[in-house]
Amino acid sequence: MNTRDLVLVSLFAAIIVALGLLPPITLGFIPVPITAQSLGVMLAGTILGARRGTLSVALVILLVIIGLPVLSGGRGGLAVFAGPTVGFLIGWLPAAFVTGYLSERFAAGRANGFAQLANLFIAAVAGGVVVLYACGIVGMMLVAGLPFMKALSGSLAFVPGDLIKAGVAALAARAVQAGYPLLPVRS
Repeated sequence: MNTRDLVLVSLFAAIIVALGLLPPITLGFIPVPITAQSLGVMLAGTILGARRGTLSVALVILLVIIGLPVLSGGRGGLAVFAGPTVGFLIGWLPAAFVTGYLSERFAAGRANGFAQLANLFIAAVAGGVVVLYACGIVGMMLVAGLPFMKALSGSLAFVPGDLIKAGVAALAARAVQAGYPLLPVRS
């Protein structure tokens, strides 16, 4: 990694942490709150790509492990890994990777702006919604003891907001790609 990569990884880790300053919205029927930090995960993947996006998320998780209150609601420390949100937290890693990989594969270097925007949106939904929810639902089942259907149906409340986040991430990534492309091109 060069200095530019280190700066970008650190910058996006800081963006994810900054999005944690927005207070979580708790729902009464599921033990996982709505937060803005999943937007940061989508942004990291769509703008930085698989490797650097995943490293930025890994840096945030490292900060959580050492006890810094960088998660939404001022949470941090090892106790977070024993709570019902652990699946979503750990799921940030594969979510950023899948989002970044798909962005590199289908959106990097594309000349057509609309096609690139659509591909970035699909990448953000695939990684930041599908992969993240799969990990989060498994985490709720294992840690909170929720049955699959309750964990799945409770998670559906997050879908509209996360689709908006995916759209925001795609728009931001498209703007960055148009002015200062950062995504590695995969074929």
